[in-house]
Amino acid sequence: MTKQIRIALAGNPNVGKTTLFNAITGARQHVGNWPGVTVEKKTGRVSHNGYEIEVVDLPGTYSLTAYSADEVVARDFILEEKPDVVVQVVDATNMERNLYLTTQLSELRSPVVIALNMADMAEARGDAIDRDRLSAFLEMPVVRTVGTRKDGISSLLDAVIEEAETSPHHEHTIGYGDDAERMIASLVGVLETDQSLAARYPLRWLAVKLLEGDEDVLARIQEGPAAGRVQNILSSIDTDGYEATMADKRYEAIAAILPQVRTVNTRSMNSSDIIDRVVTDRYLGIPIFLALMWGAFELTFTVASPFVTAIDTAIAWLAEAVAGSIEPAWLASLLGDGIIGGVGAVLVFIPNIFILFLILSILEDTGYLARAAFVMDRPMHALGLPGKSFIPMLIGFGCNVPAIMATRTIEGEKDRLLTILINPFISCSARLPVYVLFAGAFFGQQAAGGVVFFLYVLGIVVAIASAKLFRSTILPGESSPFIMEMPPYRIPTALTSLIHMWDKGSMYIRKAGTIILFGAVVVWVLASFPYGVEYGSAESLAGSLGHLIEPLVAPLGFDWKVSVALIFGFLAKEIVVGSLGVLYGTGEESLSSALLADPNLSAATALALMVFVLIYTPCLATLGVIKKETGSWKWTGFSVAYGLIAAWILAFIVGHLAGIFSGGM
Repeated sequence: MTKQIRIALAGNPNVGKTTLFNAITGARQHVGNWPGVTVEKKTGRVSHNGYEIEVVDLPGTYSLTAYSADEVVARDFILEEKPDVVVQVVDATNMERNLYLTTQLSELRSPVVIALNMADMAEARGDAIDRDRLSAFLEMPVVRTVGTRKDGISSLLDAVIEEAETSPHHEHTIGYGDDAERMIASLVGVLETDQSLAARYPLRWLAVKLLEGDEDVLARIQEGPAAGRVQNILSSIDTDGYEATMADKRYEAIAAILPQVRTVNTRSMNSSDIIDRVVTDRYLGIPIFLALMWGAFELTFTVASPFVTAIDTAIAWLAEAVAGSIEPAWLASLLGDGIIGGVGAVLVFIPNIFILFLILSILEDTGYLARAAFVMDRPMHALGLPGKSFIPMLIGFGCNVPAIMATRTIEGEKDRLLTILINPFISCSARLPVYVLFAGAFFGQQAAGGVVFFLYVLGIVVAIASAKLFRSTILPGESSPFIMEMPPYRIPTALTSLIHMWDKGSMYIRKAGTIILFGAVVVWVLASFPYGVEYGSAESLAGSLGHLIEPLVAPLGFDWKVSVALIFGFLAKEIVVGSLGVLYGTGEESLSSALLADPNLSAATALALMVFVLIYTPCLATLGVIKKETGSWKWTGFSVAYGLIAAWILAFIVGHLAGIFSGGM
């Protein structure tokens, strides 16, 4: 009979934990190169030596004190679910910071195995680590691993099985000094009176956390018989002082161990340091970041252009062929004008989406995007945004849904809410088809990349300006400091970058086959009825709906067709393009040509429309996650209303300014 083991992968952010998870299970999970990407546990399975092993990838955490939502998830899983073994992934190049979590895991009396990851990078810089001595000091197995090359995976699983079958386990603890130890002993004595607590948690660990002022642990004892006496003890002491003292003692213990187990190459500066001197410079850092982003968009248009043209031509031909060869006429119209015209208008931009994701994946995997977060910390903090907000903002370039979920790494409630409210202004990939369509059609290939770059920068500016406004009005307070570790620079592998590109880009294709298809069919129905009207005319249901909304957006230069597209953009921003593809039809010309031929559209109107799509109400999925993460319909409704108002004002300003410079809107 196959034996079952469940292990939890724990560790600091950026130690290669998710990479190791992929190496163990073969799962294709997203691997980020900055803290906070993993905000929910992921699971996978592997068979090894007659054991069926379930692997749970926990969120990255620096300690077992629950400051943020992801730390709560990680700690509660270890505390409540009690995995058979906790595998702590330790960055071999940054052991001092990583072993701080080890000191806390050891107090939980859980079976722990250390995966000394990125060992190749430590060795490459000349470091030598005596794993046997480290294991003896920590009283837990230490295994060398290189997650990117799958080195040490078998040895790690062997150690996991042995540790799971071994009893009793280590009980290595830190000595916190006479005063703290007396207080710990007093609290343990009181907690022993609560038998249910004693059965569920290590009492010394509870006492340590209470002494540190951990509110989550304090809440766990509130209903028990020990609550009153514990409160009396805590009310008479300075928990902040004890927390600082105990943190110092943990680092003292680590500092005593490391010189005995590690020899460090003390060369003054390596290539990573030299690069960081430039890319994180306070004056050069932001221009370099902006230049790289501009280059990414220019490259996206240049490389994708011939592929886009080929797909566009093929879809136009297919739509014309279907419309002219299928009976009855309504079915031909549904397939040609509705499905092919609507979904095809979105599929045209697959090359742009995939190329942009490939570029961003390469920047992420090299470690550069973490530097971008560091560079942006100073200006963001000055504007009232917590530095950690930039991480969800970066994720938002892909999709606002996981970006808003990533705000769980932000400790302060106001900071977290602030970041959630501004994240929809970050231009996600769903808006890119709208930009590519209108920028390519009205500004030409040479200027299109610059226009799209302007829109992405505008989104960041609107987000930061909104944060400043919210901080000074509805969410006052000081932003929390931003502390992060720089991941080492890495040369991304082609396979890894392509997998990341496919993972993100395939979401776009799946949307085209589901929600965008649904939206295109609905728009076709509205454009075709009532029976007998000209398809897509002002007399159709779509025309009636558009004319109902048109007075609200007419000052922006939008007609009824654009109004219908914007309404359906509430479902998903790609449907803006799909809806226009349905309403304009395809026939022998592409959607770009049809838009250029429309006398109601101009370059200024196109720019205003792109600005409106950038800022107005996020898609339905984003609204759903805002409701879930805030737990409030009030804040969800505020996000909708604020986005609509801001979009209208900015589209009006940008459109009319562009009209003045171009000679008319």
